[in-house]
Amino acid sequence: MAWHRGEIWLDADLSWFRERSEELAASLALNAPSFFGLTPAPAAVPAPTGLAESRRRRAELSRRRSARKTRTAALVLGPAVLLAIATPRLRGGSSGTALREDPPSETYRVSPRPEEGAGAGAVRALQHRRPALHVVRYPAVHWRPGTSHGLPWSGSLAGGTQLPVEGRDWVTWNPVTDRSPNRPWRLFANEHTIRTVISVIEAYRAAHPNAPRVVVGDISFKGGGTMDEHLSHQNGLDVDVYYPRRDRTLRAPTSTAQIDHALAQDLLDRFVAAGAQMVFVGFSAGLHGPGGVVIPYPNHENHMHVRFPPRTA
Repeated sequence: MAWHRGEIWLDADLSWFRERSEELAASLALNAPSFFGLTPAPAAVPAPTGLAESRRRRAELSRRRSARKTRTAALVLGPAVLLAIATPRLRGGSSGTALREDPPSETYRVSPRPEEGAGAGAVRALQHRRPALHVVRYPAVHWRPGTSHGLPWSGSLAGGTQLPVEGRDWVTWNPVTDRSPNRPWRLFANEHTIRTVISVIEAYRAAHPNAPRVVVGDISFKGGGTMDEHLSHQNGLDVDVYYPRRDRTLRAPTSTAQIDHALAQDLLDRFVAAGAQMVFVGFSAGLHGPGGVVIPYPNHENHMHVRFPPRTA
């Protein structure tokens, strides 16, 4: 296809037309750069003509279209994080900025200084977001009406209630293995015994919110009867409670120097007020109470042995 006098070539290779008027052709030639988005030439300069000039204009348009495409090129780094890799400008210079997401969401914007700009608040909010608090759920008590038969040192238990091995205000201790928690089958008692123990411990912890949880030892087997390590604890009326430690460790004290005597005395007083029949304490434990109720007894230097009166739940 050849170019002829009086013809003006447009952007598309096959789009051309012949003008009847030389004056109209000159006018279109002068305004062609503006028509294609190019910088208009001064009006005083005649429009260049010829096939070479037409090809030059087409090449210039192609170059500028490529430049516009390059401006929007981006690299996706994550679900909503965009990083611009090139933004060349038509009149020299280049810069790179992160593309804005639409619709807006909580994302990290890629920037040398994330504290600046519209996304700074979202960035700080994400960086300082705290994890949800974990709520500890302790086992519930399955209450069962039960009966204590016979004597604490020669008896049995029918339909006992188990104290959970751990609660909000207590943990349990196994004197056979010297570790926590205790075995569940060593924690059965008359229902009234379990209710009294829990209510006393809850009141004690409410009065001393900074005190460690109470460490509870052996109670009775599910059906009562002879229990290793004990001469009593046979009918669900005896409970071993370890003295609070000064270092707040949830384990049995190994010496009287480790006992928090103020907290231990308060806990003892609460069991006496709740109707304990007897409370056996160590000779050197430094604890006291009503005569005939608080009784010093051998081998009780690290725990108090609380005995409740016989009662059918």
